[in-house]
Amino acid sequence: MNNSLDKKALYFTIEELSKRGRDDIPKELKSGTGLVYSSPATLSYNAPGAEGFGVKRAGLSVPGSVMLIVAPGCCGRNTSEISIIPRYRHRFFYLDMNENDLITGKHLNRISEAVGEVVKTITERWKEKKPDVVMICITCVDALLGTDMERVCKKATESTGVLVKPCYMYALTREGRKPPMVHVRQSIYSMVMPQKRKGNEVNILGFFAPVMDEFELYRYLKEAGVVKVRELGRMETYDDFMDMARANFNLVLNPEAVPAAEDLKNRLKMPYIELTRFYDIEKIRRQYRALSQALGIEINDDKDYEKCLEVVNRVSEKFKGTKISIGEVLNADSFELAVALCKMGFKVVEIFALVEEEKYGNIDKLNEISKDTKVYSNMDPSMLYYDENYDISKGNLGGYDNEVGGDNKSSVMLTIGKDAAVYHKDAKHVGFNSDIQPFGYVGLIKLMEEIEGALS
Repeated sequence: MNNSLDKKALYFTIEELSKRGRDDIPKELKSGTGLVYSSPATLSYNAPGAEGFGVKRAGLSVPGSVMLIVAPGCCGRNTSEISIIPRYRHRFFYLDMNENDLITGKHLNRISEAVGEVVKTITERWKEKKPDVVMICITCVDALLGTDMERVCKKATESTGVLVKPCYMYALTREGRKPPMVHVRQSIYSMVMPQKRKGNEVNILGFFAPVMDEFELYRYLKEAGVVKVRELGRMETYDDFMDMARANFNLVLNPEAVPAAEDLKNRLKMPYIELTRFYDIEKIRRQYRALSQALGIEINDDKDYEKCLEVVNRVSEKFKGTKISIGEVLNADSFELAVALCKMGFKVVEIFALVEEEKYGNIDKLNEISKDTKVYSNMDPSMLYYDENYDISKGNLGGYDNEVGGDNKSSVMLTIGKDAAVYHKDAKHVGFNSDIQPFGYVGLIKLMEEIEGALS
């Protein structure tokens, strides 16, 4: 831990974190344990309704859905940025809460009427198809009021004849048992009603956008006799979405979807298998072998493995030793990615990410190969003093310990993740944060090619 009296951004080395263990995580690296600094790196993503697939976009991933946002104006204003995207035109509506509502909860009596007005506007004024479902997006206000939104939505469904489901944008629950992005997945898949199951159909759960078209698992499943693979991000109609009930089992690619998969298992007797996104090629291969055994099918990944290995070797040999800074606004687990890159010969000097207990497997592995890697929290107030040009020998302000000859210049050549780019404006950048999701061998190839393109 850097503890000089100088004002510097607070960091902990991987070695320090590993020694402290998962039961003694520094509060500065945990969410919800202190003041939050909305640094330039966090402004675009630290609210559950903000950029990317936050609660609002996630709730509208169901085909035929519209959303009624029940909130004070301050909580709904960032939706205007989403509303300009063509696919969300005519899909956002607002029920504004006044000060009286904040105290008394009177707005709850207007929700059914507001849903009716939404349906009427769409069908009579705009002459468009009646929505299949209205998602009610509510904020921390109703969390504090203790609102039973399931009951409110049931009442609205009965009075309007349209399915109404809750969508919780509760920033207060981000550190709880059901964070917003976990709960919204459960709410979405709770709509899937029982149908006759098909032994040769599979669902992929986890993301709101599809996985890359080139994802090799699609081919492996087809070769094993699967005729239909369904993903929420590829659905075009509400009936398509309902047909997810026909699947024999679910493949879960994101841990935030596990509770939803558990619900489907309990309610529809639909089992699931969880897969992890890796950027270590050997872990990818071992996971496919485990999947092959679990499903009782043959998965021959030799060609995909060799193709991926060739790209990994080419790029890592070409840019071996490159100093990298990794953020958390990216399609990866920051610590797993750091371990994979260090194994390839890159040098990960910084990670900007919160630390959770489940990260410790990779933190301990990283300690074996890169113990001096520094870990910062984007949201810690001390990041106000972060300076990439910090030279510890000269006592400059900042939190970056320069290792290149005391020339007072940052040695980071590449950043991965949108947030890391904020701290190193002169480095090369790989955002790696698109809606289309990388996974498996093709995901690793995409990362390597983007690194090669940036550094070239």
